[in-house]
Amino acid sequence: MSLENSIKDVITKKLEDGTIEKLIAEQLENGIKNALKDLLGSYGDVTKVIEKQVKSVMIPYLENYDYSEYITKLDSVLVDVLKSSALENKKMLENFKDLMIPEEMETIKVTDLFERWKKYVEHNVETDDLEVCYEDGPPSFEYVDVRFEVEFNEERSWSSVKHAVLVFECEHDKKMNFEIRIHTWPEFDKGKWTIERNSIHDINSLRYLDEFSILLMKLNQNGTKLILDSDSEGDEIKPDKEPEASFS
Repeated sequence: MSLENSIKDVITKKLEDGTIEKLIAEQLENGIKNALKDLLGSYGDVTKVIEKQVKSVMIPYLENYDYSEYITKLDSVLVDVLKSSALENKKMLENFKDLMIPEEMETIKVTDLFERWKKYVEHNVETDDLEVCYEDGPPSFEYVDVRFEVEFNEERSWSSVKHAVLVFECEHDKKMNFEIRIHTWPEFDKGKWTIERNSIHDINSLRYLDEFSILLMKLNQNGTKLILDSDSEGDEIKPDKEPEASFS
């Protein structure tokens, strides 16, 4: 028997017992699977069509949805995360949470902002070098002098904008000091000034911000205008921290 006839006999037998039909079906199935995989993959044509249709429906819906009912839920979630997170992340999340709560004020007087800064100093001022007072009640640290002053820039005669620097100063603890740039267009702002603060571009930076910096950022983001009801003022603050008991 020739080789050609042998091959013909084998093919005939395989056709008769269905082997070739089965192999063709298997390969056809694999081909269909591969084709669908390509069409429905990350960059497949069908996937792109589906993605386009989903975006056309979901994006307008999400943009117009009222999320106010979830604010309390978000607050609860953040509280839970704060309780279980490390100290470094805890500070970042606290600042994020505080930043999300708006300061709903159209204007704020510089004297009121001074009061907010004084509260910040009372809570955070360094007390290591302060004298301890034992008169009139429990021991307490001596009072600390604080002040603010508005330093106006010398503007060009043709300039339509005025600039100034608002300085909050604590001589005892320089870490409490702030220089805040402000500006105004007298023709349009009618005595109101804009607080200039840089935005946060990296969320990790939130962990390094103090509460007064967060306040200034919120005032800037909310467009709260500053009213200079005074150019300078001084006062004394009592540190919140209490001296440790001494039995000497």
